Amino acid sequence: MKIIRYQDSSENVHYGDERDGETFRIEGDIFGEYRSTDEVADLAKLLAPVDPEIILCIGLNYRFHAEESGSTVPKYPVLFIKGRNALQNPGDPIELPRKLMSEEVDYECELAVVVGKECKNATAENALDYVLGYTCGNDVSARDWQRKKGGGQYCKGKGFDTFAPLGPRLITSDELDDPNALSIQTRVNGKTVQDWNTNDMIFSVREIIAFLSGSATLLPGTVILTGTPHGVGMARNPPLWLKSGDTVEVEIEKIGTLVNPVTEES
Repeated sequence: MKIIRYQDSSENVHYGDERDGETFRIEGDIFGEYRSTDEVADLAKLLAPVDPEIILCIGLNYRFHAEESGSTVPKYPVLFIKGRNALQNPGDPIELPRKLMSEEVDYECELAVVVGKECKNATAENALDYVLGYTCGNDVSARDWQRKKGGGQYCKGKGFDTFAPLGPRLITSDELDDPNALSIQTRVNGKTVQDWNTNDMIFSVREIIAFLSGSATLLPGTVILTGTPHGVGMARNPPLWLKSGDTVEVEIEKIGTLVNPVTEES
C-alpha cells in the first residue's frame, strides 16, 4: 500500500491510500488495525507520512561517504537523535537557522524506515518483520554547529526546526522486498549532487534494527534514518551549502520524490 498523511479542508488529519490515480481515506490505526475505504480523500495539504515521537539517525553508514568525510568505518552503527520539532512536511520549507546562525547547512538524502510494532532484541533475520514501511528522508545538517561551534554535537547541528523532512508517501514493507537495493538521489535546483544505491550501506537495514532494538524497545511510529551516500555539500570543492531560494529533491526508487524549498528562519 502507498500511504500518505494529510490534512482535510477542515484541518483534520487523516491517512490516505494512493491507488488507481486517486487517494482514498484510510480508516483505523496504521500501527494496528486499518483498512482503505472507497471514500475519496479531501486532501487539502500533504503532511509527513508519520508524526514520530523520535527520529533515530545513523551516521557514517555508506562506505564512500565515510571515505569522503575522512572517517574510519565504524565498528557499530553511529547513533544520534532528532526530535519531533525537526519534522517537516513535503513541500514545506527547510529553514536556515538565523537566531543560532548557520552558514553551512547541508543536504543528505536518506532511506527512512518506519517501525510498525513494538520491537526489542530483534535479530537480523527477523528485523524486517517489525517494519511498517519506508519513505524518503533528508537529514539536513548545520555542519558548522555539528563540527565547529557545537564542539562535535551531532544532535544540535542536525536538530534544528525543519531539519527532518519526510515523505511524500510511505511504501508498506510488503511492496518493497529489499530496502538495500534501491537507487537514491539528491538534486539541488535540478542538479544531481548525490546518486548512489542503498546497497552501499555499511550496516544493512536489518542490522540497524537489530542494533537499535538491542536491550532497548523501539515503539511503533519510530523513524530510523539510515545514513547518506557520498556527494554531500560539505565534501565538495568548493563546499555546496544550501541558500535561501534553493529547492532540494530527494528521490528513492519505488518510493517517490520528496521536494522542499529553502528559506531563512523568520
